[in-house]
Amino acid sequence: MSETEQTFGITLEQVSDYEFKVRFDETAIPDLTTDETSPLGRDAGPNPSRLLAAAVANCLSASLLFALRKYKNTPGQLGAKAKATLARNEQGRWRVTHIAVDLQLSDKAELLEHLDRVLAQFEDFCIVTQSVRQGIKVDVSVHDGDGRSLEVPGVEV
Repeated sequence: MSETEQTFGITLEQVSDYEFKVRFDETAIPDLTTDETSPLGRDAGPNPSRLLAAAVANCLSASLLFALRKYKNTPGQLGAKAKATLARNEQGRWRVTHIAVDLQLSDKAELLEHLDRVLAQFEDFCIVTQSVRQGIKVDVSVHDGDGRSLEVPGVEV
């Protein structure tokens, strides 16, 4: 693996219906339960749309903290709120169309060094937000119980 590329893996295992256990491969991170919202699921955990909003808000918060510390600030506790908007596309399918994130500093602006520079650059440090904004290539493959690769419409196998 080069210094310009990294990979990581996750493993999902169905628990029941739309509830899954997410394992973060090769880490000591505890498993996470995900589920769809009712009436489809049972709300046993966050659904993928909520995880996406959480990922964007978390990444922006961490990026803001990194940028503040880069300029020798020792900020107090940060907070964030995210609101995701779902809307139907032309085919009637639900899609995440917007994520609004409000980041909250506990410090007064005048107590933070180089805040103008921090605010100008912190979003660029956020892997998730910048990836979502640009779009991410996703390859999909499906295998049956015997391990045979099944054709996914529109995808060359």
